[in-house]
Amino acid sequence: MITVHHLNNSRSQRILWLLEELGLDYEIASYKRDATTNLAPGELTKIHPLGKSPVITDNGTPIAESGAIVEYLIRKYGKGKFMPAENAADFVPWLHWMHYAEGSAMLPVMLTLYTMRLGEAAAPLRPRIESEIANHFGYMDKALGKKDFFVGDALTGADFQIVFVLEAARSLGLMKPYTNLNRYLDAIHARPAYKRGVERGGQYDLGG
Repeated sequence: MITVHHLNNSRSQRILWLLEELGLDYEIASYKRDATTNLAPGELTKIHPLGKSPVITDNGTPIAESGAIVEYLIRKYGKGKFMPAENAADFVPWLHWMHYAEGSAMLPVMLTLYTMRLGEAAAPLRPRIESEIANHFGYMDKALGKKDFFVGDALTGADFQIVFVLEAARSLGLMKPYTNLNRYLDAIHARPAYKRGVERGGQYDLGG
């Protein structure tokens, strides 16, 4: 049995969505952020030393990090779904978007979140952060274009990775100029499996 150690308003929501799209049975162990610090509770360190979410356990084996979990579940249970074959033309783009989401794309979003808490002390950093937001979100918006998915003509692991970045950006008011990304995110939110994941995971304030 797969157990998702699910922290509210976190990247673990994408794992619930993936499991729903795969049609797998799973359990949820729920955790709540600290009301003062907004950090994960210490109990998560009992599952993995970093104390972060998402973490899953599959037959007792803990697996951490969103990208690793997404790829593990797709490779083990996907039966050919959600990733191209390694000799396919789409494999390298798929690999790029899988890693880009939590690499380059997420960094300026997190910097925006952190510097918002600093007030005017963050003023020297804002032009650089805003430039990187425009750079990366402009890149994603253009790359997506009028397509329904980031790789090929069907949902892949790249979409599970990218959606959280867009949700976080929308929650911070960063998504308004990006027509293609907003259309895409709204379509993902309308998917039945996405809705089931949110229903099982509980209130999700990043859903936007």
